[in-house]
Amino acid sequence: MERAELVLLLTPTGLALLDEVSAQGEATDLVATVSALRKAGHDPQLVSAALTQSRLRRHARPKFGGFADRMLFTQAGLEQATRLKVAALHAGRFARAGLTRVADLGCGIGGDAMALAALDLQVTAVDADEVTATMAAYNLAPFHTATARHARAEDVDLSEFDAVYFDPARRTAGHQNTARLTRPEDYTPSLDFVFDTASRMPTGVKLGPGIDRDIIPDAAEAQWVSVDGSVVELGLWFGGLARDGIRRSALVLGREGSHELSAASDAEDEPVRELGQYLYEPDGAVIRARLIGDLARQIGAAPLSDGIAYLSGDELTATPFATAFRVIERMPLDEKALRRWVKQNEIGTLEIKKRGVDLDPAAFRKRLNPRGASSATLVLTRVDGRHTALVVERAGGASDD
Repeated sequence: MERAELVLLLTPTGLALLDEVSAQGEATDLVATVSALRKAGHDPQLVSAALTQSRLRRHARPKFGGFADRMLFTQAGLEQATRLKVAALHAGRFARAGLTRVADLGCGIGGDAMALAALDLQVTAVDADEVTATMAAYNLAPFHTATARHARAEDVDLSEFDAVYFDPARRTAGHQNTARLTRPEDYTPSLDFVFDTASRMPTGVKLGPGIDRDIIPDAAEAQWVSVDGSVVELGLWFGGLARDGIRRSALVLGREGSHELSAASDAEDEPVRELGQYLYEPDGAVIRARLIGDLARQIGAAPLSDGIAYLSGDELTATPFATAFRVIERMPLDEKALRRWVKQNEIGTLEIKKRGVDLDPAAFRKRLNPRGASSATLVLTRVDGRHTALVVERAGGASDD
């Protein structure tokens, strides 16, 4: 969204039109909708802005729930925004630490600032982009303890705050069609500035989960967060926001609630053992946090092969930190043999998982030519160093044993 569009939208007429098109839901005939709104006398630029915001609100509901229906977004801001359930956990850290005056630097559209303000913390949301900062101000308007500023993070006087939260920009400049930045040195503000601030006052930092672990400062508590099976962020916590004795943690959020695996350091792996009756696929947050060894000891399992993030055991142990599969059959990873197996078993729906083998699952599935009424799951991996195909089925819990 450009500045001129936002100016049009933030008027009584613009906001009324946004409410009108949002209430209509997704237009089945967009051309007819645009024509009708323009025929009614609405500015074409305003119509475009209102329809874009209505679409972004629908897309924002998985992250923000009902709050999305009164918020404003940019495409880039929505993509980088923290999910509300995760932002609430961030805010809880500040509240438990007794930190009440927080600067949210790189606030984006204001998701984390909303969660902080919901706990009655005094939060100042700051963004270097004028349009984004204006949207944050709009989104924070219902919260009396929140304000928004248009400024660079580096220019904010931190003496009026007792804690800082950073969400450095990790995408190229703009409001839509932005690209993810792959080099941390290109982030805004820079990680040098972020970590220097963290050395002087309680600080939280949101980063992408795949960032190079070597850049994580020794003083930080590093927490990888997954939501419904997808790893969404790495949170670094410093000073009073970091927990004693914890430097690595995996936080798993799903339909069954919140579960955490934590440790003082990376976990030592268990020795490789023979393939058992059950295969465990650890949650991505556990893998990123390098706590697979601790998980293995919890569930009485062991790695299939050195350097492979699959575990195996003879007992089915329910855990929120991994998906369990029952091993049905073990075969060599041979394409011709697997194609025959697929044909003989009339497999039409074929799920392929892989670790430790160099192939494209989608292309490999196509070559296996699945046709039929049955379904199956194949795990392509290494077992004790040998390339192997495992036929598995999901195991619902210990009661299935």
